[in-house]
Amino acid sequence: MSNFPENLPLEALPLGAPLPDWNGATIPARAPIRGKFCVLEPLEMRHGAALWREIADFPQLWHYLFDGPFARESEFCAWIQAQTERDDALFFAIINRAGDVLGLCSFLRIDAANGSIEIGNLLFSPRLQRSREATEAMFLAMKTAFDNGFRRYEWKCNALNAPSKNAALRLGFVYEGTFRSAAVVKGRNRDTSWFSIIESEWPALKRAFESWLDERNFDENGRQIQKLSALRR
Repeated sequence: MSNFPENLPLEALPLGAPLPDWNGATIPARAPIRGKFCVLEPLEMRHGAALWREIADFPQLWHYLFDGPFARESEFCAWIQAQTERDDALFFAIINRAGDVLGLCSFLRIDAANGSIEIGNLLFSPRLQRSREATEAMFLAMKTAFDNGFRRYEWKCNALNAPSKNAALRLGFVYEGTFRSAAVVKGRNRDTSWFSIIESEWPALKRAFESWLDERNFDENGRQIQKLSALRR
């Protein structure tokens, strides 16, 4: 049903901005993404044992994820194998400069035709959390998405997952709302909070990340001098 006059010309209707040059985005390649402090390597079975050593004693890391926790390394590695075979998501291991496998993340809901992509399946070991590597890993994934022509970069999490929501805001995502009763996860209701960054916001955000990741922004003990939130402002 429309309240507009029947003969109203098309150019007078409130429509979205035209995108005459839009030809879609490019799906990210299954290739390493290298930074100063870490590298995102396409997930392979060889990463499984090393990552298990980092997370085996911390089942709470799986609390808000769709899968896990796992009782044995063999179960975890079987899960890793399954993720490497998916054609609807692209998983990466997060590895520091010393070669330690500290976590993983993935691109999912990849919609190249409309230019939308999501970062998800974030599994950060205690050593990765609140580190330069963690922030850079998120920057590298974000940069890859926008360099490949995506217009919208999404972050979604359980609405009760306060640390994830705070992380999204710190990284520059904009809260869009909560989808109520969006899923049933591990036998419990999940309301899902949605966040995004769009292409017009990316240039300023990229500059803030690059300034934060500059070696000069850290003291001799590796502590940040300026916060990312301050640089974003």
